[in-house]
Amino acid sequence: MKGTIRPPLVIVGATGMVGGRVLAQALAAGRRVIAVANEPEALAQLQARHGSALTTLVANVRTDADAADLALRLRALPGPAPASVIAAIRGEIGSRRVLDAPADFLRRRLDEDLLPHLSIARYLLPLLATQPRAGYVLVGGPGADQPWSGYGHHSIGAAALRMLARVLHEEARTLPVRVQMLAVDSPVRSAANAAHACAQWPDADAIADHALRLVDGAANADVALVRFPIGAAVRPPGLSDDLDVGPCPPTSRPSDEAGALLRRLAATASPQESRP
Repeated sequence: MKGTIRPPLVIVGATGMVGGRVLAQALAAGRRVIAVANEPEALAQLQARHGSALTTLVANVRTDADAADLALRLRALPGPAPASVIAAIRGEIGSRRVLDAPADFLRRRLDEDLLPHLSIARYLLPLLATQPRAGYVLVGGPGADQPWSGYGHHSIGAAALRMLARVLHEEARTLPVRVQMLAVDSPVRSAANAAHACAQWPDADAIADHALRLVDGAANADVALVRFPIGAAVRPPGLSDDLDVGPCPPTSRPSDEAGALLRRLAATASPQESRP
């Protein structure tokens, strides 16, 4: 019966480092998944690999018009409406001093790092509201508390995104939809960057695991901003709102190499993770 089908999970940024691990874990647990990304070839490969358990949608989510179109396409899919969304997107990584750049440079960065999250939430939250106990999780990156020299624009965007998540958390109570951010306060360890990753960076699977727990309401259900812990390269035991954020210890990576690390991360990131 149609009413017995579990509502699907939507993953926006499903071909990125974290989004891809969320997708893999969700499918392994038997969930129905709708994968959204702006990479037709990568999505086609995922569809061929996973078959009917996965629905793919090629979509750009830079603007309100993009997000409105995505919402219409999701509504048109057969079966129950989605009951959960995990948005794992971010703008392109690039190095430049804010003091040396024109105002339009920072504006463009916010257009990529911040405003797509607002557009997606504006149009997908009402869709989720049709389902009980709906959850919406944004995955945020590092730099909001401890900026890296040369990457201040990302720090500004990350800080603004955290406040946006708090605002959405409050405003979505009336729908009602539970909105939360999983704030990852360090770069992410993956197979692609393991050779130069710091030992305390959390791995992508651990982040994906907790994002799924959050979206299901199984952890930290009343908290707007959940900081992901540093200190373990594998699944950490829990979360803390009191987190010491910083570069690798001098014994493994001096702080003045933080910019070089970000450049290496940019080189290994997938296209969907680099741009929404």
